[in-house]
Amino acid sequence: MRIRSLAILLLVSVAGAVDVAAQQLPNVEYRPAVKRPAFTVDTGPRVVIDDMHHNFHTANGRYRPFADLLRRDGYRVDGLGKKIDNDVLQTIDTLVIVNALNQRNKTDWSLPTPSAFSSDEVDAVRRWVEAGGSLLLIADHMPFPGAASELAGAFGVTFSNGYARPGHRKRGRVDTFESQTGLMPSVITNGRYSDERVTKIATFGGSAFVPPMGATPVILFGKNSWSHETTRAPGITPDAKKVSIEGWCQGAVFSYGQGRVAVFGEAAMFTAQWAGRNRRPMGMNAPGAEQNYQLALNVMHWLTRVTDSGSGASSSCCSTVIQGSCCPRRVVYRPLQIRRSCRRSCSPMLFRR
Repeated sequence: MRIRSLAILLLVSVAGAVDVAAQQLPNVEYRPAVKRPAFTVDTGPRVVIDDMHHNFHTANGRYRPFADLLRRDGYRVDGLGKKIDNDVLQTIDTLVIVNALNQRNKTDWSLPTPSAFSSDEVDAVRRWVEAGGSLLLIADHMPFPGAASELAGAFGVTFSNGYARPGHRKRGRVDTFESQTGLMPSVITNGRYSDERVTKIATFGGSAFVPPMGATPVILFGKNSWSHETTRAPGITPDAKKVSIEGWCQGAVFSYGQGRVAVFGEAAMFTAQWAGRNRRPMGMNAPGAEQNYQLALNVMHWLTRVTDSGSGASSSCCSTVIQGSCCPRRVVYRPLQIRRSCRRSCSPMLFRR
């Protein structure tokens, strides 16, 4: 009887994971206007979205609306279909990892949830960021936080491997965050200009995490917020451990060495999807999420140092012009190959990475 019960439990877990995958499709028609692109088309930093680690969201899949949004902002966006190592990272300006999984959890969203990344990959990413790279790490509800925990831990981030529920949640509605409910004022919510300021965003479940000391919270959980650490997903099992997440984050940014890291505990908020048989909007295309796309752009602008100057690609230059671009007078981001040339050709006082 025990063996039969275990077999049924495993079957339910596998069927649930496959069913979720089948019922979330990208809404490629969602194309919000980018009023003031940070870069001219196809000249911005190279952004690579991981699809090597059984990712639930990829550049050509459920994160295509995110990739297309960045392209309209001038970024060069590709998928990454190979193992992460130092040689690969040297060709990237910003690495985006969304909902990676270990092979064990590809179709079975039950415990255990081992790391999606090898120790060599974790170390390579950590050293790359420390030297000046930028990382956007997103891990949704269980099992994704478990798969991302070792990589997150390398940067001092601790995830709860469960389903996060904010204290102000209203049953049957998406979770929205405003200034009074946890959307924190910061360089991320302020944007470069007044029309880029974000005052309300929507999330769709996800996870919670504790960022390292000194991090800037973007989305903060308040009183009566809990993480339900279920033993399998989708859904919350009756034996799920309930952990208080008051003061924890669902979004935060911080510097690490010479580089930058942004961590979010929810993936749908930065893409546009149709969910379920009734094609319910889920993500940036959902009611209440009208400003989500701007938050995504603001995060990328911070990661790529556009917000450091307040003016993106139009920043003032020194007299040395390289490959059609220029060296910045302030802390302004330039693509990788231009960055190296600037160090050789411009005064070090003008270029601080």
